[in-house]
Amino acid sequence: MEFSGSYDDLDKIDLAILRHLQADGRLSNAELAQRINVSPATCHRRTQRLFDEGYIAGVRAQVAPEKVALGALVIVGVVLDRSTPESFAAFETAITDLPFVLDCHLVAGDFDYFLKIRVRDMSDFNRLHGDKLIALPGVRQTRTFFVMKEVIDNAALAF
Repeated sequence: MEFSGSYDDLDKIDLAILRHLQADGRLSNAELAQRINVSPATCHRRTQRLFDEGYIAGVRAQVAPEKVALGALVIVGVVLDRSTPESFAAFETAITDLPFVLDCHLVAGDFDYFLKIRVRDMSDFNRLHGDKLIALPGVRQTRTFFVMKEVIDNAALAF
């Protein structure tokens, strides 16, 4: 759903709902209502509006990567051979088909894109790099950064 509101449309109750759900998406409506001191009906109506207007994009479990054998985090900088709308579109279409890519960001600077990838280990990444990443449309160069320690990952938005 397309975002239809603005930050200025939110009052302190809406912001409290967002903060609490961002911290714990498993809160029941009754628990959430109690924490923000409104009735369950009001809380439900407000929460539903936040979903409907696109303030809440979704709710999902945050799976521990090491528990599912994806403990290695890799950041890959990608440089395309051309900086044209067609090159970007072809790359972006192709990258969406790769399930091991968690994030893909078009950036300014020395790279065109940064990718966030989770793999089992360096050997697993080496295989994916050789078979998939360098075969993507328009890829001229990649630079790989193996994450040694995740200091902050998927932090809550500060608002």
